[in-house]
Amino acid sequence: MHHEEPVSVPASPSAELPGRICRAIADAGGWLPFDRFMEMALYTPGLGYYANPSRKFGALPGSGSDFVTAPELTPLFGQALARQVRQALTATGTSQVWEFGAGSGMLAAQLLQSLGSACTGYHIVDLSGVLRERQRETIARLAPEAAGRVQWHDRLPEEIRGVVVGNEVLDAMPVQLLHFDGSQWLERGVVAHGDNGFAWGDRPTALRPPVEGPHTPGTTTEVHLQADAFLRTLGALLTRGAAFFLDYGFPEREYYHPQRSGGTLMCHHAHRADTDPLADVGYKDITAHVNFTGVALAGQDAGLQVIGYTSQARFLINCGLLDLLPPAEAQDAARLRQVAAVQKLVAEHEMGELFKVIGFCRGAALDDALGFADGDRTHTL
Repeated sequence: MHHEEPVSVPASPSAELPGRICRAIADAGGWLPFDRFMEMALYTPGLGYYANPSRKFGALPGSGSDFVTAPELTPLFGQALARQVRQALTATGTSQVWEFGAGSGMLAAQLLQSLGSACTGYHIVDLSGVLRERQRETIARLAPEAAGRVQWHDRLPEEIRGVVVGNEVLDAMPVQLLHFDGSQWLERGVVAHGDNGFAWGDRPTALRPPVEGPHTPGTTTEVHLQADAFLRTLGALLTRGAAFFLDYGFPEREYYHPQRSGGTLMCHHAHRADTDPLADVGYKDITAHVNFTGVALAGQDAGLQVIGYTSQARFLINCGLLDLLPPAEAQDAARLRQVAAVQKLVAEHEMGELFKVIGFCRGAALDDALGFADGDRTHTL
């Protein structure tokens, strides 16, 4: 072991998940790579953050939720995205939609409502049984006429023909952590510390960030081997169709800029953010920003064509988000709430610039994709 740095760990509401991770650390010889720790913390059946019954998605802390995603802010998000999905379904001659990591089911309901008969089947791939139940309830409540078209899958199919959607799914894929001590790169993993607690432990590694540097001594950053593998797998499965991913992140040269020496790892609980994934394991989200250059290259390696990359603000405006607002003369409370939500979606200091959208297609031309018509930034990847 090269380096250990104890951290204080607040009491967790349940010791079962930390205990299970401690046993995994022991079984692995005393050290667990961070991607494995993150996977267990988020996805251990019944115990991990996305697999336990605590509420995750909601607009306000008072709801007991931890964070808000765009579909929870306003149905106009799904309605705008549906315009791009409809165009892609038409261009590729398909009628099936696949959503990965469907969260509360709000986006599924919005897309089903907006697409109508253009979508003959809606497929949700989600590992969480708890979230599946919430998705089922949300769709039954908001899009009851389309509920019969929805199928859930706990594994990938052998082939996908249709349009794939993923909103804030890539950021939840486990990452490996790298630390540069000034002379060598170390992989940062997790060791047991105290009674069901955890500490960082670093080991020499052959892993490297995808850019040469220079790197500031003390830099900690992430590499996204699982997200890249997911894109390569998806590329092999998507025989005809398109895919759109919306998430927060940067192109490679911004992601690994020397000034971003602390990396992007972030945790969310009760609408507050922190940077300590070793505390309250199973009771808060753990995310990392997306390296969109890596995502684009992995998709291309698998035979997908990148059809566009831009900010969420530009994408949604291209898809007619502002046209979906109620008319200005309707200055009632409902419209004002919609305006406030739309501002959060597109404002540069909110979600508009930090969130990006990347699009792929295969088996059909989609060079005029609606969402990338103005302000495409593919050249920055």
